[in-house]
Amino acid sequence: MKKKYIFLVIIILLSIGIYFMFFYKDKSLKFIPENADVVVLVDVKKATRQYIFSFLAHPSKWFEDSKRDKNKISISDSGLEIPDFLQIFHLNKTKISEWYTVLEITDQAKFLEFLKNHQFVNDGKNQFKNNQFFIKIDGGKCIVGTSDLNFNNIGKPFYQKFRNQTLSADSFMNDGLGSICFISELRTQNFSIDLKDDEIEIKNEQNSINFESLISDLNKKIQFLDTELNSENIKKISSVFKEDISDSIQVNHLKMSADVTEVNDTIISYGYDDDFNEIEKKSYQKIIQPEYNILLQTSNPEKIWKYFQDKKWINTENQFTAIPFQPNLISYSKNQISIKSTRKSVKLSDYKKQNYIFIKNNPLLYSSFKTLNNQFFKDIEYLFYGNKNQDYTVKIKFKKQKYPLILR
Repeated sequence: MKKKYIFLVIIILLSIGIYFMFFYKDKSLKFIPENADVVVLVDVKKATRQYIFSFLAHPSKWFEDSKRDKNKISISDSGLEIPDFLQIFHLNKTKISEWYTVLEITDQAKFLEFLKNHQFVNDGKNQFKNNQFFIKIDGGKCIVGTSDLNFNNIGKPFYQKFRNQTLSADSFMNDGLGSICFISELRTQNFSIDLKDDEIEIKNEQNSINFESLISDLNKKIQFLDTELNSENIKKISSVFKEDISDSIQVNHLKMSADVTEVNDTIISYGYDDDFNEIEKKSYQKIIQPEYNILLQTSNPEKIWKYFQDKKWINTENQFTAIPFQPNLISYSKNQISIKSTRKSVKLSDYKKQNYIFIKNNPLLYSSFKTLNNQFFKDIEYLFYGNKNQDYTVKIKFKKQKYPLILR
């Protein structure tokens, strides 16, 4: 009888331990600054549970992990306290590529050893960097960023109240693995992040729109880019890149198709023969050339044309120089502006009467854009943005591999 009680106590204690280790969460948010305009939250314990379930379901992964470099120090032994909700933020009026997070240091000696182990170089003034991240040690905290330009511009954290509510993870997310929150003076918009086997999906709460049929149709096409946007979406997307020009040019609708091809480019140089006669020499190199067709529908094409001329985006040959890929030709008619590459014509896809951006991965892009030449981007199959009424969806689809995303 006593053995049964002992066994019951062990089960209860084990259950309590599992609960606090994997399910109990401290939802307090200490490090979101007042000048943040975008906040990304990651539910660390939910991600841990998802990782463990996937790990147990793939026994072959067990043996691969046992062969890993034993000299590498893991983040769990780095001397940092990882919060239950990782808080990543973007600062107002900074580049879209600049993101930061703040973590508490529990053991500075361990943390310095971790930095050394991961090839971080001391840049002076308690700042470190490697090929991907910048780190600044500030007392008992460290600031991690994709840039070091705004370490000193990170404002004070929000106080206990945010929009008359107690500041917690519940202010920004529900049941997803994470969330993206856009903060403005008027309101906060929350979008959930879900991690599946081969895709990451981001959408706003109560979103019931299914874009699968549209995505399937677009994925069958050969173009690497297909876009159709109304004026509202043009304004929202351009504002993300701090280039909100939609009010100035009054575009009602945008339609765009693009592809990339490898072409032979002729290089002409001059030299001299033995008799000092000038001779022409030709050589060839392969370059990646985009081909595109852009149509801007507007009720006032003359205004847009003048705006482009004032910006000096149209040269004497009627080329649109704001697009760095030449040659192209810009023209306008009664209710539209057309911009086409002239090397090869690209046909605009059929109108879907929907708002979307579809980017299909193309290996030719890696040699043109160095930032894309890494394994993360190579593993992507496509990116999709879709909007209908008040519902928004972003999907990043990855190529199928042996293991789900969380184990890669």
